Amino acid sequence: MPKSCQLLDHEKNREKRQRKHTQNRRKRKENRENKRATDQLEYFSKQVACQRNYLICLQSKEPALRSHTEIQQLLQQGKKRDVKNILRENSWPINSPIRSQLWPLLCGQHQTKQQMLDGFYWEMVHQVFGTTELSEKPIMLPAFVDATHCLPYHLTSTGRAVADRIVNVLGYDCPDITYSPVLYPITSILLHFMSEEEAYICLAGLVGSKEKVFINQTKLQHEVTWKTVMQIAKKHTKSAISYFQRICPGLKLERVFMDWCWWILAGLPFQHLVRIMDCFFHEGIKVLYRVALVILNLFHKECQSNNEWSPDNIKNDIGNALIKFCKKIPVSPAKLLHAAFSIRGLSTQYISRIFIKTEMLLKSRSVLNSGSKQLIKSRSSDNLPTSQSQVNIQMMSHTLTIREKLHSESCRNLLFTLWSWLPVRITMYQPVLLYTTEEHGCSLTTFYVRVEQHEPTLLMIKTCNNEVFGAYCSSRWFERNVKDDKGQRQAYFGTGETFLFSLYPERAKYPWVGIEGDKDLGHSSELFMAADSKMITIGGGEGQAIWMDENIRFGKTDSCKTFNNPPLCPSGDFEIRVLEVYGFVGI
Repeated sequence: MPKSCQLLDHEKNREKRQRKHTQNRRKRKENRENKRATDQLEYFSKQVACQRNYLICLQSKEPALRSHTEIQQLLQQGKKRDVKNILRENSWPINSPIRSQLWPLLCGQHQTKQQMLDGFYWEMVHQVFGTTELSEKPIMLPAFVDATHCLPYHLTSTGRAVADRIVNVLGYDCPDITYSPVLYPITSILLHFMSEEEAYICLAGLVGSKEKVFINQTKLQHEVTWKTVMQIAKKHTKSAISYFQRICPGLKLERVFMDWCWWILAGLPFQHLVRIMDCFFHEGIKVLYRVALVILNLFHKECQSNNEWSPDNIKNDIGNALIKFCKKIPVSPAKLLHAAFSIRGLSTQYISRIFIKTEMLLKSRSVLNSGSKQLIKSRSSDNLPTSQSQVNIQMMSHTLTIREKLHSESCRNLLFTLWSWLPVRITMYQPVLLYTTEEHGCSLTTFYVRVEQHEPTLLMIKTCNNEVFGAYCSSRWFERNVKDDKGQRQAYFGTGETFLFSLYPERAKYPWVGIEGDKDLGHSSELFMAADSKMITIGGGEGQAIWMDENIRFGKTDSCKTFNNPPLCPSGDFEIRVLEVYGFVGI
């Protein structure tokens, strides 16, 4: 074969091998890419499957219930918010033994008095009944108990006798309790989970609590509470309220809300009630507020879908229908509490503001005749100061500056009037004289040293013309030094609980103008208290209700927008004869 032909064949073979090599290389590359894609797909599939299984596991697996020891450790560490969340989320069974330890722990944290000595309760029982043996005869219940709502929750006859004895001893130990219908039902609930002595100690902690409200103890507090619930419901359950008013045009909401606590205590099944108490013993009465709102919303929903609660069946007695509905409530305890704690805009501060406004409004209406400013009757027989408060008033009268001008009986009547104007919770404490110009001199510096850390305080001024007037100041005078975010001292401070009063020659109270409603009255209506090294001012807005100089010698009074008051003395300017400032022991 010629050489040229051989070279040609060789070239062809080389090209053929190159093409084959290129094809193989391309094929290997495609195989690698396909394998990589397959591996990635398999990897992501496994990841998705793992995540799906994890979510299914989370949904199906119930979290482990927390123990009494864990909660006790959190309370000792001051982690009350963590405890609150645990109590809301942990649905212990109704027969769980944890409550025999948990409830005394929760109630005990509110105890303000010294820890009770062992045997204290039985000594009290012996003092009241002359023996610690349980009598077979019925025991007369204290006057503060509502006989129509002594709910036993399936206690035996012996259990009921024990509950009777507990509330009697509590009434003996706490004479300031004049009306408390919910106290007996709570006693019965406690006895399901603990001994008689432990139940008494729990109740004493709840009744004596100062930080939070658990149990109302007077008729006024009871009325303020249900009216507070009504005001909150008008905002947070508008649809339900509108529905009730539409099907019952002549309905008075007051009649419905007067029994709001019995929707819960007399209506709900026991298992619901026990879970509510888990949270109530830690957080206070606001838990019941929330539950009441949920009940209203659930009832409204059922009224629209269930013929049993049709308008024709409920319009004659919505209050009774609500209690019947609660007996058949269509949600579990866990869902009820979840709905209750999901309500937004229902903070403790908001509830407290509504409560204080309602209390001030009720007391103002019961004491003042706004037209003639003549004293009607300081209080009804139900709202008279307790026996201890009357002693406190008489103690005040020994140092009150008006005693020189008036007969002692007239002086005492004025003091009763003044006492009736104070917030109810304050009347439980003993007044103490903090500062008087007769003993401590006429110096604003001395005034601050002796007064500024006390809250609240009662200022009483007697002029050289024998006029007597003053102010109830809700905040500490030390707040004059508090600075804002920019480092500047605030000009005015205080709250809407502050009020002015005149005792002689005219008797009148001038509360904050904001108690009449929630409308925005402007900055000038919230100028409660102001002070610096040169002066003291109470009330502002187109005038100062009370102004005193640094020597506590001269002052002036004028109308102001904060209290809508006239000048507290005819001349407007006055010379101070005596200034006295009172605080309250134990606050």
